[in-house]
Amino acid sequence: MYIRTIEELKNDDREKLVIDVRDKEEYEKETCEGATNIFWEDIRNDIDNGTDTFLKLIPRDKPVYLLCYTGQKSEEIAADLSDNGYEIYSIEGGFNSYLRDKLNNFLKDEEKVTDKAADVEHSIVKRFRKEIWRKFTKAINEYELIQDGDKIAVCISGGKDSMLMAKLFQELYRHGKKNFEVVFLVMNPGYNDINYETIKNNAKMLNVPITVFESEIFDIVAAEDTSPCYLCARMRRGHLYSKAKELGCNKIALGHHFDDVIETILMGMLYGAQVQTMMPKLHSTNFPGMELIRPLYLIREKDIIHWREYNKLHFINCACRLTESCASCGGTEKGSKRAEIKELIKQLAKKDEVIEKNIFRSVENVNLNTVIAYKENGVKHHFLDGYDEK
Repeated sequence: MYIRTIEELKNDDREKLVIDVRDKEEYEKETCEGATNIFWEDIRNDIDNGTDTFLKLIPRDKPVYLLCYTGQKSEEIAADLSDNGYEIYSIEGGFNSYLRDKLNNFLKDEEKVTDKAADVEHSIVKRFRKEIWRKFTKAINEYELIQDGDKIAVCISGGKDSMLMAKLFQELYRHGKKNFEVVFLVMNPGYNDINYETIKNNAKMLNVPITVFESEIFDIVAAEDTSPCYLCARMRRGHLYSKAKELGCNKIALGHHFDDVIETILMGMLYGAQVQTMMPKLHSTNFPGMELIRPLYLIREKDIIHWREYNKLHFINCACRLTESCASCGGTEKGSKRAEIKELIKQLAKKDEVIEKNIFRSVENVNLNTVIAYKENGVKHHFLDGYDEK
């Protein structure tokens, strides 16, 4: 069989070669000790075209282990080459499996874990005070996101945004604002084992006491032929509201940031023919007394990424079972409308950096005297209504 675990790789004492088949940028960030890099598409092209530009770099006289993002691409290549004189294996779970193994070993040293959590916390209020901490507190104050007596379910998906949000709430409580309670809520909608364990291990490493509950959302959504993402999002939101209310919370906090907001604004205009935004807070229509807040509303994604890289943290990217193949190619949104909008904004910002801020501010400066029509509480108003009387 051409699939091996990280443990089997470590226990193979023979002279061997480990090839990281992810792209060069990801390889240079971190990889297995001693691994070399050949991009999987280059190997695939050789296999499909009968050439050996890159295949000649793969030896036949020693075992070869391939490491990709999730194990999918490496497994396909190993399957093709194992029948052609190569002793070649795909590392099960890919780079995610390597990270899980590394994190498991790290967690065995309690002193290191304590130091790591402290370093991450220190970076938030010192190194990233301007870019992250001040914008977090500004959003809370400007949009009145927290009131006395609130009990907030901080919803953690396992990605960089929600994990940072959890640490920010801990720092907010630690630095004097103790007029609220918080629960760090993790829903497992059907993650694969590697992603689920990664979320729990990261929470342990960062000293975030999570409350976990199970659902079967991925199984339900997998049977949907149309709009599975829309259904999944609605179901996840509903399950989070329900569990938060059960725990005595009156608010849920989600990790949407500044870039999510401006992408939503532009998506609404270009693909939805409407002007709307992602609000900093919302009253729930299906769960009376519950409210949704977005404390990262003013924080730029690039600063969250910088914080993650600075602290050498690794979070899950896309945990959806329906799109894991996309993650194995190195991106979680490639081909989506949001990815198109993200790229469009990126190109516009290269011409003038003020464009991103202007998109954000555009929904704060709506002049109803120059709008053809608008809706309020579901009722449409047109500029011709009472036009002559005016």
